[in-house]
Amino acid sequence: MLSGDSLSSVLGWISIACWIIVYSPQIYENYSLQSGEGLSLLFVFVWLAGDLCNLLGAVLAGLLPTVIILALYYSLCDVILLCQIYYYRWKRGRSALACDAEEQTPLLSENNRPAQHEPAKLLVIRYTSALLFVIAVGVSAWWLSNDVQETSVPEIPENETPWSVQILGWTSAVLYLGARIPQILKNFKTRCEGLSPALFFFAIFGNVTYSLSICAKSTDRQYMITNASWLAGSALTVFLDVFVLCQFFYYRSQDLRVEESAES
Repeated sequence: MLSGDSLSSVLGWISIACWIIVYSPQIYENYSLQSGEGLSLLFVFVWLAGDLCNLLGAVLAGLLPTVIILALYYSLCDVILLCQIYYYRWKRGRSALACDAEEQTPLLSENNRPAQHEPAKLLVIRYTSALLFVIAVGVSAWWLSNDVQETSVPEIPENETPWSVQILGWTSAVLYLGARIPQILKNFKTRCEGLSPALFFFAIFGNVTYSLSICAKSTDRQYMITNASWLAGSALTVFLDVFVLCQFFYYRSQDLRVEESAES
């Protein structure tokens, strides 16, 4: 039977494995479509602001270098997504004014729009397999670590943290929550075209395992208060990410019905 620290460590490693790959599907999706219009600009900008607050908080709290490197990696991936959006807009010959306009441009040209969609069941099988792989990687990383104390989730402060770090933690939590709103609104217009569901699928699992790693380590009142901002930022965004996935599968099922009707 795993101790609380060991269970927290296992969950922490799985969470890290999720977050390392969470951006890759969307980056690849943008590359495949030669378009980043599936993403809301405001979503990426606010997410980047949240990651920068997380990075600054990690530095001020004196967390392990690996934690700071991960926070820097998240911010870099946000920048890559932004670069893709603007690069593909520039590549299509849009003016600088169009880049600053509201996101009302068509997601894809008719020539680039995919003719068919993968069945939802196939996507579920694919992501379930990927999730099992990520879990295996996380567990293996924990098992290969010799010192459990050293590998316990380093992002979680154990004692009372400085007020500046707490402010950054709550700011980051609010930004992570707020970032989802413009993406949800954009999805109603674009029907989730150009959006990789894997981005939110792995974000959900990464946030769930991270939240559980906090609770598994300790349920002491002071400990939970100290980590409230990190817990809120991770746990509450799960509900919005689930809503995004529901949007995706709803529109995907509608599109598949239209395609089946056209073929019959």
